Amino acid sequence: MRRTWMLLCYTILFIFTLQAQEKKQNKKYVDDEACGCELVFIDGIQTTHRNGLFGFKREDGTELVPPKYKFVDEFHDGFCLVLDDYEKVGLINKQGKEILPCVFQEIVYPTEGIIKVRKGDFFGYYDTTGREMITPQWLSASSFFEGRAVVSVLRDSLTFVYGFIDTTGRMVLPAVYEYAFPFKEGRAVVKRYDRMGLIDTNGKEVLPIKYAYLSGMYMGRIFARDEESGLIAMFDGKGRQITSFVYNDVISYGEGYYVVQRDSVQTYLDMKGRERFGKYQNASSFMDGYASVQRGDRCGIINKRGKFVLPLEYENQKMLPDAYRFHDGLALVEKDGKVGFINKKGKVVVPIQYKSAFRFSDGLAPVSTNMGWGYIDQGNNEVIPFMFGPCSPFEYGRASVVYENETYHINASGQCVKNCKTYPTTLVQRKMAQLAVQRHNKKEGR
Repeated sequence: MRRTWMLLCYTILFIFTLQAQEKKQNKKYVDDEACGCELVFIDGIQTTHRNGLFGFKREDGTELVPPKYKFVDEFHDGFCLVLDDYEKVGLINKQGKEILPCVFQEIVYPTEGIIKVRKGDFFGYYDTTGREMITPQWLSASSFFEGRAVVSVLRDSLTFVYGFIDTTGRMVLPAVYEYAFPFKEGRAVVKRYDRMGLIDTNGKEVLPIKYAYLSGMYMGRIFARDEESGLIAMFDGKGRQITSFVYNDVISYGEGYYVVQRDSVQTYLDMKGRERFGKYQNASSFMDGYASVQRGDRCGIINKRGKFVLPLEYENQKMLPDAYRFHDGLALVEKDGKVGFINKKGKVVVPIQYKSAFRFSDGLAPVSTNMGWGYIDQGNNEVIPFMFGPCSPFEYGRASVVYENETYHINASGQCVKNCKTYPTTLVQRKMAQLAVQRHNKKEGR
C-alpha cells in the first residue's frame, strides 16, 4: 500500500513534468496529401508507420529511424520512449540513436540530465549518453531534483522506509521516514509517525515533524495544517510562521498570490500573508494579470491591483471551462443565459448573443447558435459555418467538429484533415465561399 501511494504521487509529478516539457516543444501539424491525413511534427520530427511498426522521419522527408518499433511516444525535450514489444521500453534521442535499449520495464524522461529506469523489480539511473550511473537496486525511487532522489528500502519484511541519495548513489540522508517527497527550493517534505515536517538538504528539521499536512515548498512558501484545529497557516522557507492557523484550505496559486478558503469564503494572500482584493464565494488564480471572482451568483474579473475590469454583473450558469479567462486577449462571459466576449478593458467586443461558446485560439472561437456550431473571428464574423455539432477550440491549427454524429479534424480553412471519408467537403466549401463574400461586402460597406 505504501509503495502504491508513492508510485501514485510520482506518477502525478511525472505528468506535471511532461506537461512542462510539452509547452516547450515546437509542435505543428502538416497535411499530407499522399496519405490524405495530418502529420504531427515535434521539433521537426514526425512519426511514421509501416506494416504495423513505427519509426521517425525528419520534416524534409528523410528517414531518421526506420519503422521497427511496436509503439512510440512523441518526443519530449529531445528524447522519445520506444517499445519493441509491449512490455520492454527503450529510449532514443533526437538523432535517432538508441540511448537505452528496449530491455527496461519502465523509463522516465530525464530530469537534471538523469534518466530513471526500472529493470525487473528495481530502480536505477542512467545519464543521457546511456551510461549507467547507479545500478538498479532500489524498490522504489523518484527522479532527481536538486541533485537528490528519494529511494525506499525494506526496514523489515513488511515496512518500507525512505531516504535520499545523491547522483553517485550514496545515501546522503538516511532512510528513516515513512514517506518523503523530492527536494524543491532546498526543502523536502517528509513523513514520520503519520505526521509531516520539512527538512533542509542536511536533514535538519526546518518545520518539526508534527503537522497533519504540508503543501510542499513553492515560491518560498509552504502551508501546514494543524492536527488539533484542522486549520492551515503559511510559513516561509526558514520555518517562520507568516499567518495564523485560520484557513480551511489552499485552493490555487498564480502570479504571486494564493487563493485560500476561510470559513465559507475565498480570498487572496500575497507572499507576506496579507489578505487582498476582498472576499468571494469563488476566486480563480491570476493568469496574465487577471482573475475571475464570484460573489453570490454574480461573476466578474479583477486585475492585480484589485480593480474590477468586469463588474460583478455576470453569470456562470453554464459552467463553461473557459469562462472569465482571457485567451487571445478576449474572455468568454455570460449574461441572461447568453454568452459573448469582452476585451481586457471590460468592453463587450463580441455581442452576448450566443447559446454557448469556448475560448478563442488561433483567432477563432467555436460558438453555438440555433443553426448549430461554427467559428467566429474576433470581429464577430462567421468564418466557419454554423452547421456542426459540438466543436473544440483550435490547437496547433487543428480542431474537432461533429457532423451527423461523426467526428472530424479540420484546419482553420474548414478543410478536413483527419477521418475525412464522409466529411461534407462540398457543402462546407460552398458555405465558406458565401461567408467570404459577405465579409468582403461588409468590409466595403455594401
